[in-house]
Amino acid sequence: MGIFIKNRAVILFAPETERKKMSQDNAKVVREFADEVITNGKIETASHYAWEDVVEQVSLPGQGPGLDGLKDIIRAMRTGFPDLVFSIQEQITENDKVASRFEWTGVHKGEFLGIPATGQSVRVWGIVIDRLEDGRIKDTRILMDTLGLMTQLGVLPAKS
Repeated sequence: MGIFIKNRAVILFAPETERKKMSQDNAKVVREFADEVITNGKIETASHYAWEDVVEQVSLPGQGPGLDGLKDIIRAMRTGFPDLVFSIQEQITENDKVASRFEWTGVHKGEFLGIPATGQSVRVWGIVIDRLEDGRIKDTRILMDTLGLMTQLGVLPAKS
């Protein structure tokens, strides 16, 4: 940690190597969360990766607040798609933020967002931007191709 004084203000800054290590560590936390909690369904371990008061900036329909809301939506996804595999394709990090481009796949074998099981295989892409504090996710913003998901499930007509 470095100190810089300008106009009587003290500014603390992390050297480049320290910021790079923090970014790499944060990216690892996000990847482990995706693997352990989402893909492997170990939902109760979510508290190792996210704070109790985690804020979902763009919540899915019916998602409640905080860690409990996050766990509930993951349970709902795994109920609808019990073989769900959440795969991070690439990540970009900067300081306390991690942007991850992802894809998830699964077969719709249970109700999801009020849609009864269709037996359809789906492949859904998206981007999630996580901000971490002290090695855990503090807030998150997920942008997912929900329209594509609904089309794959047959809820919306496919483009002709």
